[in-house]
Amino acid sequence: MEKKALGRGLDALLPVAAPAPVKPAAESQDVLDIELDHILPNRFQPRRDFPEDELEQLADSLRQNGLLQPIVVRRKGDGLYELISGERRWRAAELAGLGTIKALVRNCSDDEAMALALIENLQRDDLNPMETAHAYHRMATEFGMTQDVIAQRVGRERSSVANLLRLLHLPEEVQQMVAAGSLSTGHAKVLLAVHGGEAQVRLAREIVDRQWSVRESEKRVAAQARDKRPTRGRAQPSAFQDLEARLQKKLGTKVVIEQAGTGGRIVVHYFSPQEQERLLDILLG
Repeated sequence: MEKKALGRGLDALLPVAAPAPVKPAAESQDVLDIELDHILPNRFQPRRDFPEDELEQLADSLRQNGLLQPIVVRRKGDGLYELISGERRWRAAELAGLGTIKALVRNCSDDEAMALALIENLQRDDLNPMETAHAYHRMATEFGMTQDVIAQRVGRERSSVANLLRLLHLPEEVQQMVAAGSLSTGHAKVLLAVHGGEAQVRLAREIVDRQWSVRESEKRVAAQARDKRPTRGRAQPSAFQDLEARLQKKLGTKVVIEQAGTGGRIVVHYFSPQEQERLLDILLG
């Protein structure tokens, strides 16, 4: 279902509410030869890794065959343009020693530019799960998009968006394993059920070392849970599960309720200075 949704193309995925007015053909389909040094990198590029060997191969192809598909940019003023999609082609063109590159010029907002960059990479399967998760997180924190809106923009199920965002709660070492492909997203979801970052890292290392399947990893987590008593001071999931879910939906981030005697505390997580400011605005009115 998800692949089919992505196949509808970029233009079909951008609108969330009413369709935007149709732009004149000269404005929306303007293909230009633009000097490479007049193009700025995409601030919203979700892909973080550009292997040098892949860029060299693409550069060789550009030298021999030319550019088969224009990059997409938007105007920034003073004769400059900002990339929306096609950063690999732009980087490879520089390696190939080209002076200019064909580019489709579009007029779009920041959130549309970010959605376009993410969608292109999703269509090409260019992103690892953590890159996609960080892109979803930026769409939520920088543009205030809900998980439902993100799902509509990128043509994915809301559950898929929610599951990837949860990976950002894992320790950095585990996230790096997922990004490198040592751990699958299935393994990562299993680790989310383990309490404590140190315990998650230990189990992640063991999964990699022993090459456990997702099923075997689930069995190990279940066995460990049976051998341990519930963590002191932490409410049982059934006690506050519904309230935590409601708070998480309201605030758009992880919320944990901990009980200690007749009191307790509500822990609200944030993952960047921008998200801290967003949460403070909500909580302080």
